[in-house]
Amino acid sequence: MKNSIIILATLDTKGEEAGFLRDQVEKLGNNTIVIDSGVIGEPGIKADYTNAQVADRGGIPLKKLLVNPTREKAAPVMAAGAVSIVKELIESGKAQGIISMGGTQGTSLSASVMRELPYGLPKIMVSTMASSDVSVFIDIKDIIMMPSVSDILGLNPVLKRILTSAAAAISGMVAAGTSIDIGDKPLIGICNVGITTPGTMIAIDLFNDKGYDTIVFHGVGTGGRAMEEMMKEGIIGAVFDYALVEISNHLYQGLNDGGPDRLTTAGKLGLPQVISPGGIEVLAFWVKEGEPLPEKWKGRKEIRHSPLITTVRAGKKEMLEAAREVVKRLQFTKDEAVFMLPKGACSIYSQKGTVFYDPEADRVFTEYIKDNLPGNFRIIEVDSDLTDKPFVEEGVKQMAKLIGSR
Repeated sequence: MKNSIIILATLDTKGEEAGFLRDQVEKLGNNTIVIDSGVIGEPGIKADYTNAQVADRGGIPLKKLLVNPTREKAAPVMAAGAVSIVKELIESGKAQGIISMGGTQGTSLSASVMRELPYGLPKIMVSTMASSDVSVFIDIKDIIMMPSVSDILGLNPVLKRILTSAAAAISGMVAAGTSIDIGDKPLIGICNVGITTPGTMIAIDLFNDKGYDTIVFHGVGTGGRAMEEMMKEGIIGAVFDYALVEISNHLYQGLNDGGPDRLTTAGKLGLPQVISPGGIEVLAFWVKEGEPLPEKWKGRKEIRHSPLITTVRAGKKEMLEAAREVVKRLQFTKDEAVFMLPKGACSIYSQKGTVFYDPEADRVFTEYIKDNLPGNFRIIEVDSDLTDKPFVEEGVKQMAKLIGSR
């Protein structure tokens, strides 16, 4: 049985190119489903789903969009319609991958559709924007960005070669399958940051010894959000949330900002979770070497994390606010859960003898957590640093208990 690949494109401006891409995909033994997300002009090739059908699925008839048309008005409608159609095709098993091409507008629209699709499903975006900062297009999803090099405006020998390669890439990805094999035991999500890595490495080995697979996310903002998105998609079945740096950085507009919903998803879904405040005392900022800290943080203890990043030690005030925020977000957790607290440092940056060593500030955080967490949380203190083996061993043991009780 042939695989089917969705080609999403504005056929009024990219018809010729979409037709070429379609032919290359089909030459490799696949079926194609062409969806037209264009609005104003006539399509250059025949679509399997017309722009009128896309607009209808987006909630506004195409005729209405064409009355004094603007990109601001049309783009959200066409994106919503494309999402509806594409999701239906994917969920019904009628399509196994998606590829698109575009400039700034086309990339914005098509990438927004791809971000709504599940992890593991092949997604390729051939774009004039792929050599710039693509984080706004990809966000936390597994979208492959392929530079078109030239503008996608008329076929030329270079663009033909790139589109042929893109067709081969999406064909190969689809042929390899789209499912994520989780196994019999729940996949354990671990949020980690560089300054807690020694402990995470221990945890991975201990979980593996118990027969559990783990997936580690870098707690730089996108990492924690991706972990929670995988919880929603049913990929991750338990959470060893070892780094809460994304919470404090959200409060103070730091680099590792996990957003307003971080630390709420596992509780809402009822997943087993063991939580540790790794790195919560460290605020990171884009401050190049030799540049001054933002005015608010001048005079604070700082550590140069890299040539581009400077970290600042959170004081008592920030640690109290971070604790309050953690408790606020954990109100969504109604099932039994575990919160681990080290009597020592929360990261290697704050160990005794280091620049960020501040046990009084840490104590403010600890006492608030102990006094205010919901009663369904078991609070466990360990007389060690968070990255030490005794702390991690206890956390892994508690995780196994929670999983076994569900």
